[in-house]
Amino acid sequence: MNVLIDKFDVFAGGFWLTLQICVLAAIGALILGAVVAVLRISPVPPLRAVGTTYVNVFRNLPLTVVLFFAAFGLPALGSNADFLRIPGLDSIFSRLGTDLPYFRFGTIALVLYTAAFVCEALRSGVNAVPAGQAEAARSLGLTFGQNLRHVVLPQSWKASVVPLGSVIIAMIKNSALVGFFGVVGDLSQTADQLTSAGGYPFIPVAIGISVGYLIMTVPLGALLDRIEKRQAVAR
Repeated sequence: MNVLIDKFDVFAGGFWLTLQICVLAAIGALILGAVVAVLRISPVPPLRAVGTTYVNVFRNLPLTVVLFFAAFGLPALGSNADFLRIPGLDSIFSRLGTDLPYFRFGTIALVLYTAAFVCEALRSGVNAVPAGQAEAARSLGLTFGQNLRHVVLPQSWKASVVPLGSVIIAMIKNSALVGFFGVVGDLSQTADQLTSAGGYPFIPVAIGISVGYLIMTVPLGALLDRIEKRQAVAR
């Protein structure tokens, strides 16, 4: 078990990089998932078709396939991934010290994959809003966007918080696969480096990696349990 103390800085570095991936992927997935959810409930059939197709494709694809395409397909689409070099994002990645192509590709894959589940969590919250609320808003002359912004979404968030939290927890655990597709330095790669290159025993290393993921997931799970209990009391 000495590896946990001797290589604490390595574990801490892997945890920090994994945390960055999870935070950026969670923000991106929430934004993209909200957009796709709006498409899915849109009154315009072509937009509904786009949202439905997106969800059906990414929800039924294995994450490894999405990561494989992101790691090896995106680089082939543009030389040095210049099409991904957005000035605003460049500055963010540079400040984080992770201005690396595979870091971006892994994060993008997690965003695309998780957004499908975020969409369904949000849509379940929208479906929990009584239909009479939207009908009353339409009778007052509100447009679809106004109805969504002022009536439906504010009420749907309460029903969506717990499912969204579960999706984010699943995304954190899924991030363990990112290290096997070129992202150097995250928790998964840390385990591989310590056991393969460093020659340390697997079980203590696995315990250290597990603790890193538990630090991210257990507090979030406890928070969700508390929110769920408060919602149950409110009902």
